Amino acid sequence: MFIDYARIQVTSGKGGNGCVSFRREKFVPKGGPDGGDGGKGGDVILRGDKNINTLISYRFNKLFKAKSGGHGMGKNKTGATGESIYLDVPLGTVIYDITTEAKTKLGEITEHGQEIIIARGGNGGRGNTRFKSATNRAPRIAKPGGDPEYRELELELKLMADVGLVGFPNAGKSTLLKTISNAHPKIADYEFTTLEPSLGVVELDEYRSFVMADIPGLIEGAHDGRGLGDQFLRHIQRTRTLLFLIDCHSPDPYCDYMVLKKELHLYDSRLDSKPHLLVITKVDALDDNKRDDLLKKWESEFSLKLNEHIIPISAVTGYNINLLKNRVSEMVKPNDEEIE
Repeated sequence: MFIDYARIQVTSGKGGNGCVSFRREKFVPKGGPDGGDGGKGGDVILRGDKNINTLISYRFNKLFKAKSGGHGMGKNKTGATGESIYLDVPLGTVIYDITTEAKTKLGEITEHGQEIIIARGGNGGRGNTRFKSATNRAPRIAKPGGDPEYRELELELKLMADVGLVGFPNAGKSTLLKTISNAHPKIADYEFTTLEPSLGVVELDEYRSFVMADIPGLIEGAHDGRGLGDQFLRHIQRTRTLLFLIDCHSPDPYCDYMVLKKELHLYDSRLDSKPHLLVITKVDALDDNKRDDLLKKWESEFSLKLNEHIIPISAVTGYNINLLKNRVSEMVKPNDEEIE
């Protein structure tokens, strides 16, 4: 099951208390202080794992607590350091602190093995040895360990892909992804077949490949949550290139495209600046006598109104699929900077 959102509570470990102790040796009835320091409490650490692609581990288990540090002991023995706990999350996870009413971004995990300490363990308290001085040779004080840190967190996964497929339900996104990649999304001839994002690796040759994400179909009003749109739109924020897929059976492909662009803009205006291609799908289903005329009409409309060109494809027959793959590869390759 694909889970891209979770709320959890974490508590670091309390620091161990310092110790009040004095040496007790034969023939030394009044030995000096030898109380050791307490150990540091364990941290709570988020760690990126490229082998995980969902937050399902945090769907039911929502409370995580690190170990407290050990108390100091006589003979200047320091308490044991509390064991930290590591919470492995998929790459693309954004972490927010929601302990207070103010929602604060703590960071994001984008690399395998990357670690972010989200709750630091309390420091160990000082033992009475630390308080010995020329005027106080037998201190009877020690410091308690530092308090643990508690946080309520919101984890939000944004898929990390080179290309994002955007379109209305049943526009042919899943079919295209299955045709050109190693992904196996659910495919059926009805709307909202895809209820969760899917990733696939598209290989052009031994040295060239890119990752494509199939985003569940959008509808008008998706930026406000209609059709669960606001839960899926965030996944295209990290993609480098967008493919707008328009069903050739649409009565008005231009209008469909403008609605999709509007929904993306209303959700995040920065999406307008992403490189993109406009793809007309399922052209094998068009009447042979009308296909060329329709494609010319649509090409002319998009060219005149938006200075954009269309790429007609058929994932079933393979028509223009290699052309599309190469065009996408050219757009993705030079854009090697980190995705915001």
